[in-house]
Amino acid sequence: MIQNKTILFLHQNFPGQFLHLCRALAGTNRLFFITKETRNRIQDVKVIGYKPHREPNPQTHLYLRTLEDGILNGQGVARLLIQMQKENIRPDLIVGHSGWGETQFVKDVFPDVPLLSYIEFYYAASGSDVGFDPEFPVNPELKFQLRSRNQMILSCLESTDYGLSPTAWQHSRIPAIFRPKVKVIHDGVDTDALVPADRPSVTLADGLTFDGSVPLVTYVARNLEPYRGFHVFMRSLNRILEKNPTAHVVLVGGDGVSYGARLPEGETWKARMLAQNPVADASRVHFVGRLEYDVFKKLLQVSDAHVYLTYPFVLSWSMLEAMSTGCLLIGSATAPVQEVVEHGRNGLLVDFFDGEALVSAITEALRYPERFREMRRNARRTVVEDYDLTRITLPRQLALMQRMMN
Repeated sequence: MIQNKTILFLHQNFPGQFLHLCRALAGTNRLFFITKETRNRIQDVKVIGYKPHREPNPQTHLYLRTLEDGILNGQGVARLLIQMQKENIRPDLIVGHSGWGETQFVKDVFPDVPLLSYIEFYYAASGSDVGFDPEFPVNPELKFQLRSRNQMILSCLESTDYGLSPTAWQHSRIPAIFRPKVKVIHDGVDTDALVPADRPSVTLADGLTFDGSVPLVTYVARNLEPYRGFHVFMRSLNRILEKNPTAHVVLVGGDGVSYGARLPEGETWKARMLAQNPVADASRVHFVGRLEYDVFKKLLQVSDAHVYLTYPFVLSWSMLEAMSTGCLLIGSATAPVQEVVEHGRNGLLVDFFDGEALVSAITEALRYPERFREMRRNARRTVVEDYDLTRITLPRQLALMQRMMN
């Protein structure tokens, strides 16, 4: 058990992937968290806001803009670390996300303090998200931008003592020379909270209640966008409604863009896809934006078929959370979904681009639910056995941190 240590976390979006670590360590350790300005707080965690001293120069070479942004973030964090030194605050361990540059200069300020870096994704021009979807042709120069962008992550991989990668596939994207010091440990799922419900029911903000009396299809993403297959789902939506005349569909997610190219100002993928694919029966389709977590959990519990589509990219927490509640998962046959889901055992997999296969899988799930009861149980069993927060992933993370401090 880690006690009486001073631990510093770095993540531009507090608390990010470090929520559970902070909760586990707070109270018995001295915790600092450097992040971009936020009102979010966790008890016994001292939050220190940073702000880059300027924006990236719009005249900076295209290949270097993300790198300059990361350098400005790293510089802002480094200045706070120097201030901590002046106040005689020396961490026993620093834990940071490598993706936006905050960890770049940590070892230059605290060379003798062990650094644990979260390595979420190493970019490449082939074999993952880039070029996967032929609907969105890739600028030939993007490969040059990605190589430049990776310089920031390479710098972190070189300087960090250990790293964390949430899935084996994400780990496999890291250059081979650095993989031995990056450990595959997922962020974890609270399977004690995310459980199947005997009498599931959820009431949404507009007062609409689902209690199992009508078939329910759910689709969840942080933002409704192509990286998470929103365009594929929307083009299949009317066929889902047609084949399942009593079913309702709830789509959870914001209107922004988390990944991929930005849309023109004022446009959203939701508006664009609705314009291209008008919904035949809007009374059965519900766009609910982002939900409070308890409502989100209840929605998963009452779902009859949960759709998760993704480019080969970072695995969403929501997929594992859905499986933990015993959802019947219908996922895309892409990495790293295939690392978790075995078709026919703990979920169903369809080709990302095959809308008809998606419609067929959903229709069978809604018409013959008894066929999938064992699959639902296996879905939860997979998460409990491999991704459980309190018994598996958190103990592994804490054990690694303890070894580093020793």
